[in-house]
Amino acid sequence: MRKEPIFFERNRVGRVYTGGKLFAGFFGDEAEDGFLPEEWIASAVKALNKNPVGEKEGVSKIKGSDMYFDDLLEQYPLEMLGSSRKMRILVKILDSAVRLPAQAHPDKTFSRTHFHSEYGKTESWIVLDTRPGAKIYFGFKDGVDKESFMAAIDESETDKDAMERLMEYTEPQVGDVYLIPAKTVHAIGAGCLILEVQEPTDFTIQPEHWCDAYKLNEQEMYIGLSKETAVDCFRFEKAPDTRLTPTVVSNADGVRVERVIGEADTDCFIINRITVNGGKQVLSVEESYGVYIVTHGDGELTGEGYTRPIKKGDYFFMPAILMGQFSVSGNVEIVECY
Repeated sequence: MRKEPIFFERNRVGRVYTGGKLFAGFFGDEAEDGFLPEEWIASAVKALNKNPVGEKEGVSKIKGSDMYFDDLLEQYPLEMLGSSRKMRILVKILDSAVRLPAQAHPDKTFSRTHFHSEYGKTESWIVLDTRPGAKIYFGFKDGVDKESFMAAIDESETDKDAMERLMEYTEPQVGDVYLIPAKTVHAIGAGCLILEVQEPTDFTIQPEHWCDAYKLNEQEMYIGLSKETAVDCFRFEKAPDTRLTPTVVSNADGVRVERVIGEADTDCFIINRITVNGGKQVLSVEESYGVYIVTHGDGELTGEGYTRPIKKGDYFFMPAILMGQFSVSGNVEIVECY
């Protein structure tokens, strides 16, 4: 095990919806939509796909090796993850060319009861880019209850707008930040490139019969639960505004640090945005690991006897044992997740 930040092979994951065209401006991929619309970053989570590509689809592979990230964490839990010895987050970048089905994710209590997991799926979105007419949906409109929701599920088989009419929507702008608590109905609309940080599961209940032109089956809608049980994963009260305003933590010597999502917002993860403009920022998270995504510009990642250029679209994992030993310089913006 080399004592340096961990970079990964690209990890585009299959979904039933199309997208990925906006990856061209972020990763430099071909500007085309397809069925690989998500990049899973520093992932130790397997995708719950009907026809997975191999037994570890979704799990990241260490760059330049045959080792998967989950195996590395299992072999070196203390060095990689710190005292908790658990990888508590999953980070993705996704781009949808269509509106995703109306969906919700379980909270921890629901997951423990039905999926034997200690994690639900509270998630957050940072909007990186948009196409014309982009929308995102979250929260029910006033007056929606379980009865009207169940009726809309049935109606959605022949009326593809039945669910959409029940949800509030907004037109996102680049830089917007949203927190989507577990059990809140939501749907990413067509045309959003999003950096998503979430709890480390792939549990999605999406009781809508269609995803654009793709007909969902019951397993894809309810992930093994009965319809009645799955619907209990949704809260029907009107959701509060989930858009957040980052706060400036520090701004000096060519480095600006913003707290994007903090402990007051959720106990699931913390997100900082670090903007380096001619300064130098030490990457240091107390008693934890960090996942880092370069969202703008270019610079250098340096440590004792180590220098690596970094640019927009790069991402890496900083093991807990190496925290405080590496710095970022140049003109670059990095999102830090832990």
